[in-house]
Amino acid sequence: MAASSVAGEEVSIPGSVIINWISLNIPSSSPSISSSPPTDSVGTRDLAGCHVIDGDPQTYFVWRIHKNLPNVLEVFDVSPSNQFPSSGLRLVFKEALHPFSYIHKNEVQNGSYSLYAVTVSGCAYLLNIQKPSSYSLGAILSEKEILEINVRNNAHNGKTNAVTATQGCLVIGRIDGSVSCYRLGKLNPNSPGFSYEIRDDAVIGRLWNLVSKARIVGAVQDLVISQVYERVLLFAIHKDGILRVWDLFNRARLLCFNFSTFEPQGINPSKLWVSLVDNEKETIHIAILHQGVSEQESDRLSVYCFDISADEKSFFSSEPSRYDVPLGEGKVIDVKINTSKLWILKQVGSIRYELMEFDCETENACFYTLQEEKVSKQLFQFSENESFDDLLWTTDTLFSSLKDEAMNFISSIFLRRLIQTEVFQSSALRETFLDYNKFLSESQFQSLSLTGIRNEILSVIQREGGSKNPNLSAYYCKSFCCRFLQHHCENIVPYNLFLDLQNGSFGLIRKASISLFRILDPTEHLTHGSEELLNEIINCIDKLTSHVGRAASALYQESLISPLISSDDIIRQLVKLLEAGFTLSSPSSLISQFGSDAYFEKQKSTHKKQRKFSVDILLALNDLHSKANNWEPVLSAVEKYVEQLSPQKFNLNLQQIEFKSGYNVNCSVLVQATSQITRKMFDSAFGVLLLLAYLVEISGQVVLTQGDIARIKQRIIPKVEESLLQWLIIHFVGTTPTTRPPLDDYNSLLASLHIGNNGNTPLHKQLGTVRFTLACLLDFPSLDQASVSSFLNPTEIINLTKKFSSSILRKKDGEMTSSIFCGVTNCLVPVLLRHAQFEAAESVLSLLDTCSRNKKGRERKSDEREWCAQMHLRGFCLLMLANNELDSKLKEQKIHESIRCFFRAASSLAAPEALQNFSSETGFDHSEQIGSISAWRVHYYQYLISLFERFSFYSGACQFATSALEQVDGASDADLSVPASEVRGKLWNAVYTCSMCLKRYGDAYSAVTSNPDSVTKYALLKQFVGALCETGATKILCDGEMPFIGLVDRVEKELFSKATGKPHLYKVLYAFEAQRNNWRKAASCMYSYSTRLRTELNHLLTKDSHYSSSRISSLLQDILNALSCALNALHLVDASCAWIDLSTQDNLDLGWVSEMHGSKYCVDIEGLEKEYILTSAERLLCLRNKKFKISGSKNLSNLVDVLIHESLYDAAFNVILKFWKGSAMKRELESAFVSIAQECCANRKGTARGNLKSSSFLLLSSADDKMDEEMDEISATQQFKGNGQWDTLQHYLEKYRKLHGRLPVTVAETLLHMDPHIELPLWLVHMFKDGRNAKSWGMAGQESDAATLFRLYINYGRYAKATNLLLEYLEHYASLRPAEVIERKKMSAVWFPYSAIHQLLCDLNELQNAGHDEDQCDQLKTLLSGALAGHLKQIEVDSEDVLSSLYAEQEI
Repeated sequence: MAASSVAGEEVSIPGSVIINWISLNIPSSSPSISSSPPTDSVGTRDLAGCHVIDGDPQTYFVWRIHKNLPNVLEVFDVSPSNQFPSSGLRLVFKEALHPFSYIHKNEVQNGSYSLYAVTVSGCAYLLNIQKPSSYSLGAILSEKEILEINVRNNAHNGKTNAVTATQGCLVIGRIDGSVSCYRLGKLNPNSPGFSYEIRDDAVIGRLWNLVSKARIVGAVQDLVISQVYERVLLFAIHKDGILRVWDLFNRARLLCFNFSTFEPQGINPSKLWVSLVDNEKETIHIAILHQGVSEQESDRLSVYCFDISADEKSFFSSEPSRYDVPLGEGKVIDVKINTSKLWILKQVGSIRYELMEFDCETENACFYTLQEEKVSKQLFQFSENESFDDLLWTTDTLFSSLKDEAMNFISSIFLRRLIQTEVFQSSALRETFLDYNKFLSESQFQSLSLTGIRNEILSVIQREGGSKNPNLSAYYCKSFCCRFLQHHCENIVPYNLFLDLQNGSFGLIRKASISLFRILDPTEHLTHGSEELLNEIINCIDKLTSHVGRAASALYQESLISPLISSDDIIRQLVKLLEAGFTLSSPSSLISQFGSDAYFEKQKSTHKKQRKFSVDILLALNDLHSKANNWEPVLSAVEKYVEQLSPQKFNLNLQQIEFKSGYNVNCSVLVQATSQITRKMFDSAFGVLLLLAYLVEISGQVVLTQGDIARIKQRIIPKVEESLLQWLIIHFVGTTPTTRPPLDDYNSLLASLHIGNNGNTPLHKQLGTVRFTLACLLDFPSLDQASVSSFLNPTEIINLTKKFSSSILRKKDGEMTSSIFCGVTNCLVPVLLRHAQFEAAESVLSLLDTCSRNKKGRERKSDEREWCAQMHLRGFCLLMLANNELDSKLKEQKIHESIRCFFRAASSLAAPEALQNFSSETGFDHSEQIGSISAWRVHYYQYLISLFERFSFYSGACQFATSALEQVDGASDADLSVPASEVRGKLWNAVYTCSMCLKRYGDAYSAVTSNPDSVTKYALLKQFVGALCETGATKILCDGEMPFIGLVDRVEKELFSKATGKPHLYKVLYAFEAQRNNWRKAASCMYSYSTRLRTELNHLLTKDSHYSSSRISSLLQDILNALSCALNALHLVDASCAWIDLSTQDNLDLGWVSEMHGSKYCVDIEGLEKEYILTSAERLLCLRNKKFKISGSKNLSNLVDVLIHESLYDAAFNVILKFWKGSAMKRELESAFVSIAQECCANRKGTARGNLKSSSFLLLSSADDKMDEEMDEISATQQFKGNGQWDTLQHYLEKYRKLHGRLPVTVAETLLHMDPHIELPLWLVHMFKDGRNAKSWGMAGQESDAATLFRLYINYGRYAKATNLLLEYLEHYASLRPAEVIERKKMSAVWFPYSAIHQLLCDLNELQNAGHDEDQCDQLKTLLSGALAGHLKQIEVDSEDVLSSLYAEQEI
């Protein structure tokens, strides 16, 4: 199709794809009759139709019959003044239907409609139905709403071959050439005249027909009813080429014309179309289609023009004019005819269709671009046979230095286009997912948001290989789109055209959608060139754009929207590509994907193409230069062309145009048409930009002067960029789907009320759907009352797009401004904000920001008000997006950028005036008189503080509070509404609040100390300390970084008050005082902490009978830690002041603590140590699960006993040593060791002594040694478990006998008392002997000496042990070495317990006299007597030696 032959484009109606069908089963009373298929094979093709129902509003009833469901009739109604319906009817018949249906308004029943349908077996139905929206699932039609009649004739008549109808009349043409009429809806089937047959009026003709029994005419091929001069005419075309026309209700034939004389033999007519009457020329056109039997045979369409008149006798002229319509290739699907034009729908390929418009008067043909072609271009499906095309080469060349960014950038282009209303189709997308083995049910798919759909598509592409090889991401994206396009085209197969004869609108009914057609805008015709010089320029542009690939414009467009790659970089890379050709960055990946042969073949053809392009473009540019003599006329023509491409060319007075809110079908068509036009305009403007950039690059080769270069860079390119930005904004608004706002967004909830929606779907339910784009939120130019309820005709669509495009970019109030984007800033963006479309608004404002940065300073100054408003609105959008962002990194980036935008807005002197109109969108309102810019900024920053605090973005709020404090210094009290000191106080309060939320405690403390109001300062200080205590960040109070100059007492007081409720804060207070070397206060704090814990412990022990031992142990450990800290602190205080004042411990139940200290008013180090020891003992007992409550000093002895019983000996001795002194301490030590010794003998109390000899305690003879050894062995076995106790007894006895020398005596005496037969441990005996061997000076020693042991043996009847001990010492005394004899002879050097020895002898005599062990007693007495005799003799000798030596010394 040549570009010059394009007359218009198809505009799909959004929402027509998504219809919820409600099935209604139509019962039948007639039995099914099997018959051969009719001539027009039913079920071999799809069919649809549209009937216009007049009314207010006007309604279009659309019906469809699918060839795969021949017994189902789909019906839905469309009202252009309302939204597209969400539901339709599926009428399910028992038999296949004839490809026909007719719907009209029921004149009897208001609000109902009559529907005609005929089955192939010959049953006709008249159904009275309501609007499809009034039915629900499970609905049924009543018997009164269904009228069924049998239209089958007798067996000799033919079967139904053609059907048509008008209101109150059903007409059936049969295979035998007869035509029957049924007054359905007008008369009762049993009434006379209900059915009749239309035949020729001539009586002879009827008689001849009866006689010859032969058919005069062929089978009826098609029937058409048309109203001509207020007469209802029936046109019938027969298979033999005869056209007959009757007055339907008068039953009079008006014409019988044979077309076979004009057509070749063997070609039969198949379809008939009749035009409206041209009242001026009094002509009527009849189009007849002759279809070939096979697909190879071409179709023929002939048009006959009859002159008509109102004369009854000569209504039609006898000789019509005739001409053939050049159809070309393809099969005709449908034809619509007006007074002088035909629209012909053809299929020219498997998924390729054409719509041709033919002018009967000029016999010129033009074409309309259909949806299949547009979607293919949108998805870069330009070629079917190439393995990979220029898109892959272009992207690989442009993004050679990028990896993941290239993948994201390219996939974003495809995803953005797949989600566009014109392209998106849920069923096709689901089928594409199935091709990639990804199943999504309909409910799952419907639950996905737009972001979810994008993610699903991207995951499929990445799984195929896009993530592994980013350089081939364009290939994988295009492959996905190729499959999607195939399913898309299968779901939008064209069925039939429809034409509204009243207003001239026409459209196309597809398998799953309907659409209208528009003509091309005059600006679109500019792309083909009208002047010679402009035509040459456009040819050069076409060469450039075709060489870089058709995707170059999409790449540049995406670079403007997406921040991944700069648009300047895209242009720079494209110019480089034009100059040097394709330079692939990853040939290996291309070879591995497509094969080396295909790669090198493509590379070869690309190089050849580059050489040819370089020559052709250089020749074209030089030829252009030579024709104009220089570049100035060329540049002037380019500049004029750019002005024609700009949206400003419309130059409409919007103040005179009425705009109304409300979204309906016509509005959706308007949005779609606007998007189509803007896309073309953007591509055209991009081609101009590419040409200008290329000219600058090769300026030396085309003789471009410096003046020309400066003109291009400084004058023309900025205009082109502005035009590109304008078209991009309009296209972005028209194609970007809305997003569903957060549930807590107030503006969106308010907008969702949508008061006065006339039964349409509420706005909040449409937000977030693909078909509901941003443009649907805007006001639309209103139509006149006659056109508002009908579909827009092609001309109206174009006129409205101009108004709508202008309204997006300009203000509607007619205010003149130098800015070309005033409407975007003041009208478009506020509307988006009111509906919570923050992401879209931010994208638009980002585009405007890019444009403003590219402007010069003087131009920027003239647009300063608008720029300031843009910064304010963009900052607000970024803040809203950050609030809904889940990714923390992206959230921080958006917050940072938002803060930057707000500061930029506040920096302008025009800000007070620029921001006064956005109070309803952003909440900023400053209606008071502004004294100075500083005062305004203070108010502005206060608004921002509250805004950022609302979303808990305290970092930004803190920055604005700090900036506001700076501005307060430049504003006087007269400028501010409140005194400056009060403002400073509020701002410092804000700084404090934000700093605390950010845990910047140093900044918070600075804010507290900087507050000028002392009352507020102290209140903030109290909050500061309390907040630190609540959050556990109390370290900052104690590390010395905060000096607290003049505030120490208040901090102490606050900590004390907090510690009352939370005792653990005493630790903080201790650290706070310790850091300031207030050790006595620090000790007091920790002691207070310990007493608090002690109170809690007492409460737990007395009130809670189910307390946990671990809890008690933990409390006791905390008390120990607190007492330890208090002791350490008091040790650092001077001894004279080392005490704690108990009078400050308010309301504390000290109990036995005060009794123990001996004072209720103070406690010193010793008292703390005592308390520490007792608490430690209490904790040890708790760990042993022993319940022991210390109630006073009288209970300490019991405590010691319990500790010893639990083997807590260290704790017991610590208590004794700390709480008793002198004799009391010795007494307690003896008591303790008695207990320990008793524990050692605990296992011996049950030992039987009946078999033991009564003399076992005597010195044993050799005969009894064996028995004694067995007893010792038994004793050792019995004491095995007590061996640990013996070691403990030895350890502590050796440790503490220095404090009390009689402890061994106490132990031995206890052991012997517990078990008189016990063998004293050897180590205990050695303690008495003061070593292992006897001493030379006898048995004398300390309190626990050998003599004491000797007496113990005697007292407890251990005579043998006593005798052996005495003999040991006597023998040792007698066996001294000569060197030690002198020591023995000293005065009083040797001592033996002679009284005890005497007692021993007496006891032995008494025992012998009593008759017990007389022999052993004699033996012991003999040993003692001999030993004593020897000893006394030795003493006598030693005494004489001493006297002799004394006399000798005196003589000397």
